[in-house]
Amino acid sequence: MPIAGLAVVMAAALSACSGGSGPSGTTGNGGAGEGKPATPAPVIKISPAKDSAKVRPDKTVVVTAAGGSLSQVTVEADGEQLEGEFNSEHTKWTSKNPLKPSSKYTVSAEASGPGGPATVSSAFSTLTPKIPLKVADVTPGVKGETVGVGMPIMVTFNQPVSDKAAVEQALEIKAEKPVSGAWRWINDKLVIYRTSKYWPAHQKVQFLAHLEGVHGGRDMYGTEDHSTTINVGAAWLSTVNTKTHMMVVKRDGKTVQTMRISAGMATTREYTTTTGIHLTMERGNPVTMISPGKKEGDPGYYKEIVNHAVRISNSGEYVHSAPWSVGSQGRANVSHGCVNARPDQAKWFYDHFHRGDVVKIVGTTRILEWNNGWGFWQLPFKQWKKGSALES
Repeated sequence: MPIAGLAVVMAAALSACSGGSGPSGTTGNGGAGEGKPATPAPVIKISPAKDSAKVRPDKTVVVTAAGGSLSQVTVEADGEQLEGEFNSEHTKWTSKNPLKPSSKYTVSAEASGPGGPATVSSAFSTLTPKIPLKVADVTPGVKGETVGVGMPIMVTFNQPVSDKAAVEQALEIKAEKPVSGAWRWINDKLVIYRTSKYWPAHQKVQFLAHLEGVHGGRDMYGTEDHSTTINVGAAWLSTVNTKTHMMVVKRDGKTVQTMRISAGMATTREYTTTTGIHLTMERGNPVTMISPGKKEGDPGYYKEIVNHAVRISNSGEYVHSAPWSVGSQGRANVSHGCVNARPDQAKWFYDHFHRGDVVKIVGTTRILEWNNGWGFWQLPFKQWKKGSALES
């Protein structure tokens, strides 16, 4: 709730001198003509008012000067100054960033004018949020991890956000090799950043959440900032052709592995490998794979333990070792939907994978959904941007 400003007038001391030829009892004013009133010092107003308590962190601090111009404004809490800017006439100063919650601010301002200088000081306190907003998780966020050029940045908050525009405005991406990108809200707690094209390889990317004081919803304000540094490695791009039964792996544009594979047998939709741009998500050795939606004894039920498995979707697709289908690899599609490979080559892929590496699959009639695993590249960037709270 806005709080009225406090006007503080610093009266300039007046010194009288003999009027010389003026009428008896008149005084001069710094050279002013006889009988003219003294020029007052500038009037400085500060909002929030002095000694205000429980000020909202999204409140803007405003300092104005009438009858002169502001020469200096300092607003600080805990030794940290609040950024702000003057208007062109230097008669108004406005803060640029949210205030720190649960903090005491001091304000000092100086102005000068025809009537002399003026100085004023004030103080106010910000409220403690009933609902604190923080970053709960950032993926990728493992210290020392190197990720692929397709890697999105997935940010989870500890509270459901209703003022998504304000929160999104507080999120920043800094890259050594910048490329355009956009945020997309998946739900009230999860927002994902995806670039318009793959990250340029071999660089550091920094994610910053300037959340402190940001309004996230009713009675909800950010209570701390967050920073995560992400290492983007080489451009690992794998192409799987289900019709030729081959997988070609390139690193920074150079072919480093050619693999005979077997994809989904496609007798049902469930057993059809999805066509589209996949990202490697996680790995396991071994991984137990059980037919989805079936129990033991049902037709089509299976339970297989596979080695060197790299997940590429949430619908059960992996690139993994399959010694039982070596005879079909390079010749026929016989799997339940996974990309089967020779044990030594599957291990090689497993050993070299990073989360966010690109696996492009072509040749089937089943299209990967954009929200199946990390299939975010399935959405054209123009459509992806529509999920931003800042897009009109």
